[in-house]
This record gives sequence, structure tokens and C-alpha cells, in this order.
Amino acid sequence: MNPAPLLLFAYNRLKHTKGTIEALQKNNLAGATELFVFSDNAKKEIDQAAVSEVRNYIKTVKGFKEVYIFERDSNFGLGKNIIDGVTRIVNERGRAIVLEDDLITSPFFLEYINQGLEIYENEETVASIHGYCYPVTKKLPETFFIRGADCLGWGVWKRSWSLFEPDGNKLLQKLVDSKQTSLFDYNDSYPFTQMLRDQIAGKNNSWAIRWYASAFINNKFTLYPGRSLVFHAGGDGSGTNVGIDDVYDVGLSFTPIKMTKLEVRQNEEAYKAFEQFQYKLSHPPLLYRVRRKLKQLFIHPAN
Repeated sequence: MNPAPLLLFAYNRLKHTKGTIEALQKNNLAGATELFVFSDNAKKEIDQAAVSEVRNYIKTVKGFKEVYIFERDSNFGLGKNIIDGVTRIVNERGRAIVLEDDLITSPFFLEYINQGLEIYENEETVASIHGYCYPVTKKLPETFFIRGADCLGWGVWKRSWSLFEPDGNKLLQKLVDSKQTSLFDYNDSYPFTQMLRDQIAGKNNSWAIRWYASAFINNKFTLYPGRSLVFHAGGDGSGTNVGIDDVYDVGLSFTPIKMTKLEVRQNEEAYKAFEQFQYKLSHPPLLYRVRRKLKQLFIHPAN
């Protein structure tokens, strides 16, 4: 196996970046994998010291075949940093594995993603291989397909990333014209369409909602593992797009995912489980809302 290049997008969170790197170093294929780190520059002067700490640490990283560092001269922001970095590497190498600096991986993450990239390389209907699985209550198959794309630890090919449409207006128009906004929202369970509208209005700069919409509109599918190989550690309020929240917390799988080639079609039972999870996200019970508010007040008390 010739491992795909691994892209890590970092900013100013040294603790998170270390956690992500140290978990990756324990992956079985780390020593055979080239690591590309895209380090964004400070948005504000107050963040410069933290950005420098991350950059100094990255220069010491070992345990990979090669480590390449791209230090942005100006602040790109998360969306532009990822879009530019992924586009650059897939155009050069044909495929890539993508991680942000708050994702902790299982030792079998790289093996799973690389296997998926090889098995489905010539399947035009497959957009990506995803390493995270939502904490649903239903037992899921070892691997399965869901229409669209996702953002928490994934592998992609040049052929599928070429479908990425950065213009949210174009994506929204296609969703509306084809009368698919309800399906896009997991049967009205979660307001993804509104998230896209907010991106258009400048209320967020989410690359992920545009990636999901791009794959969805083109009727492409993403492979998920039935057990999560990624833990999202960014629910502590330190990230760009996620506040203080443990709703995405999962138990990492420390056994490999058994990869067999599947027919590319949506697994309806898994989709239903995801739909229920998305509904829970958008309709949290009162006790959960109170607990989340208390966490916010405790970690970021009012001045």
C-alpha cells in the first residue's frame, strides 16, 4: 500500500495540535505517510504568540515519512486554509487524507482511510471515505454509505474534490430548484439548508456545508465506519465553528475496521440512525440545554 498524503490544518491550539499529532504517530502507517501541515497565521496580534508556539512545535515532529510545513503569511481562516490546501495537494498527488487540529484518531485510522481510497478509487459515485461515526444508539454495519460528504477526518480523490463548489449561492439554488432541501436536511431533522444560507450571508464561513452540498447535489456517497476511528476534541469552546459541547463525543475503536467492497448505495438503516441523531442535535432536551449553558458559564464566565 502506498499511503495517501496526510493533511493537517492547524492554527493556535498547541495542546490540541499535539494531541492530534501524537495520536497519528501511533497509527500503523504513520512511518510510511507524508504529513503536510498547513499552519494559518494569526487573525489578531493577540493570537500571534500561540500561532508561533504551534509552528515551533510542528518543526520538531517526527515519526512520519516526511513532514512538510506550509506557514501562511496572512490569516486565511479555516475555510480558505482547508479549501486551498486540499486543492493544492490533490491536484499534485491525486488524493489526500484531511484532518483538523482537534481530531484524535484511532491507531487504525490511516489504514482504514487508505484501504477505502484504494478500493473505491474508480467508483465515480463515491465522494469520500470518512473516519468519524456519529454516536448513534443503533448498532451499525462495519462500513456503509450515506449520500453527501462529511468533515471529521476523511479521505478524498482529485476526481471527487473537483466537484467542490465554493459558491454557496449556486449550491442553494440547485437544492431549491430540485426540491431537495428537505432531504438535504435529513428529512427536516437538522437545518443544513439554513446553515448554507448563513454561509451565503457571511454569518459563517463553513467549507464543510459547501462540501456536503457539493457531494449531495451530484448524488455522490461517502463511506462511513460502523465504529468511530476519530474523536472530536474541539467541543471545549476552543474551535472556530464549535462551541462547548460534548454531543459529538464517541468511544474510539481500537480494533481495525474490516473493509470489504460494497455496492454503492445508501444504507437506509444507518441513514435513519443519523437522521435521529441530527434531530436530537437540533431539538436538545431542556436538561441538556441547561447543562451546556452551565459549561459555557464555567469555562468562559462573563466579564
